[in-house]
Amino acid sequence: MNITVIGRGKVGGGLADRWERAGHAVRRIGRDGGDASDADAVVVAVPSGQIADALGKVSGIADKIAIDTTNPFAGRDEKFESLTHQVKSIVGGPVAKAFNTNFADLYDQIDEQRVRPSNLYAADDDAREVAEQLSRDAGYEPVYIGGLDQAGTLEKHLSRLLGPTAQAGLGRFFYRYARPGEL
Repeated sequence: MNITVIGRGKVGGGLADRWERAGHAVRRIGRDGGDASDADAVVVAVPSGQIADALGKVSGIADKIAIDTTNPFAGRDEKFESLTHQVKSIVGGPVAKAFNTNFADLYDQIDEQRVRPSNLYAADDDAREVAEQLSRDAGYEPVYIGGLDQAGTLEKHLSRLLGPTAQAGLGRFFYRYARPGEL
């Protein structure tokens, strides 16, 4: 798969590294922008307050499948239900919210885990297959929580639960959601 990652920080750079090791062709785009015309999927991994500016500097994103990894730590445009809805308004194609509830600092430890950690995601139907494949290829087990109407849940509620859990003494951690008997 041809993947264009917009954002070269811990999240974007870390995921790009993992996907390259999994055999994907990855184009990394930073602050100067670039072209995503050949992308099968576009991954948005920029601070939340920079979504419109970052995507405005990238050509060839119209109607692409987009994966939004952002959290509202750097502000958000309140006219959108979620950051993912903002991404969708710019790209116009099917969108998924994924990778925003995983700690990027731990990407290099995924392969050492006894079982694959979970990656919760919400998605438009036409983005589900790509979100699941990219989750697996990054080393996670995808867990679908519903349609795009659940993107705000991942942004607001779950990220507010994981952060305080880490700060309360557990530190950065992996999590696993599984049916009984699957571990």
